[in-house]
Amino acid sequence: MAIKPPVLMNAVPPYGHVISNEKWRGSVLVQSLKGTGGVKTIFEEELGVVDFHLSNKSCILYVSETDIVAGNNYKRKLVRFRNANSSLQGIVLVEKTQLSEQYFSAMQKFVVFELGLTLLPVASQQEASQLLTQIVHGESKDNPFRRRSVSWLLDPLVMSLVQQIPGVGKVKAMALLQHYSSIHQLCNAGTHELEHIVGQATAQHIRNFFHSPLV
Repeated sequence: MAIKPPVLMNAVPPYGHVISNEKWRGSVLVQSLKGTGGVKTIFEEELGVVDFHLSNKSCILYVSETDIVAGNNYKRKLVRFRNANSSLQGIVLVEKTQLSEQYFSAMQKFVVFELGLTLLPVASQQEASQLLTQIVHGESKDNPFRRRSVSWLLDPLVMSLVQQIPGVGKVKAMALLQHYSSIHQLCNAGTHELEHIVGQATAQHIRNFFHSPLV
């Protein structure tokens, strides 16, 4: 049985628009996009695992509080997207609430460190719509630096993620990120290599952090 492609590879929404998975029709998120964000929505049934396709050739995969609490089904969705070798930049929006917070650390490791996708926490669909509005209006303008604002937006998040490693403070996190251009490079760095940057004890902490089993 043929599996639907997880994304519309050639679908590029016009400026100020997003292509939305049909399942989001009537949702708080879409209503907020249209109301306060001024972003127009085009609904499409064939987006597969992708929830929103943005004008800058990025896409959103949304993981709700219910998805997280229900178990590991959301992981299959994210793995399918990653395995599709899409040219789209995948941004995973995750509802971080009082109920889902206890699962958040393990999810961060899975999404960012294992899959190499970008993760942004949001408190609600309304907050997610505000974030999407910023990305659409900031990224879809026709200029050669359009991808930089997403990188700028994510830098503080990457810093905070690296600082979650035991023994890694702000100074060591900056040193690591200057040396390694991606989280995947850092994840795959050898202990001896890391020792030259952060010392023996912290190097071992980094290896343990990335390669110990998820809880």
